[in-house]
Amino acid sequence: MAENRIITRCITKAKGMAITTMLLSMAFAFPSKKIKVYMVGDSTMCLYPTKQLPINGWGMPFANYFDSTVRIDNRARGGRSTRTFLSEGRWQPIADSLEEGDYVLIQFGHNDESSQPQYADRYTPVPDYKTNLIKFITETRSKKAIPLLITPVSRRNFDRQGNAKETHVEYTKAVFEIAYQYKVPVIDLDKMSRELYQQMGPDRAKWMFMELDSAEHPNYPVGRHDNTHFNEFGARRMAELVINDMKQQHIALAEHIVTGTNKSNVNNAAK
Repeated sequence: MAENRIITRCITKAKGMAITTMLLSMAFAFPSKKIKVYMVGDSTMCLYPTKQLPINGWGMPFANYFDSTVRIDNRARGGRSTRTFLSEGRWQPIADSLEEGDYVLIQFGHNDESSQPQYADRYTPVPDYKTNLIKFITETRSKKAIPLLITPVSRRNFDRQGNAKETHVEYTKAVFEIAYQYKVPVIDLDKMSRELYQQMGPDRAKWMFMELDSAEHPNYPVGRHDNTHFNEFGARRMAELVINDMKQQHIALAEHIVTGTNKSNVNNAAK
């Protein structure tokens, strides 16, 4: 009898180990679904190839702030307004691919407000801009995904007294009006970036932009003077503003931002 009990225990233990092994195998075979974050916007957000460095959209460093449970899909494109992003068919594949729990970060305005004749193909009057934002929001929510509005990042523009000027007044206002109407979180990157420029001052703020003298960078042998687009440093500062505001607003996606675990190796006496 004792021998039978021992055999029974061994069989039970073996079955338990087999079940555990099977469950572990299933866990590896079916990994948990990643949170997908789509980014839609313009050249201040988009990706750039190596041949165009040091220009960076703030979406480039932004992607590096999240843990492995998040996948960033940056679909922003230079020169696009809400109107051309839709008319070129760039939105529909995103809308078709959205799944429950995904995020859509929406930042337009720079090209929508370009009313000069040479930019007639992209210009979007404020009422149409609002209509397009509503389309992004409602179609995102129809898939049980989560829209997040971002006001257009400010250009570097100071008055003679050294005050950073607002550069997107009507379009930033429109973002807030739609956000209020549809109860969508807003990251006011327009205001936050302008406050950062003011803190740095007219000259130091240049350090964040594509302000290059001739022969300063091999990709721009004749230089470039651009107060709209960022270099690596500027893009990272903009991404930090967005990341920190997500934390302050307790947006659920912020729970997946990486946290540092390294300890300082600097001697306290040297600090």
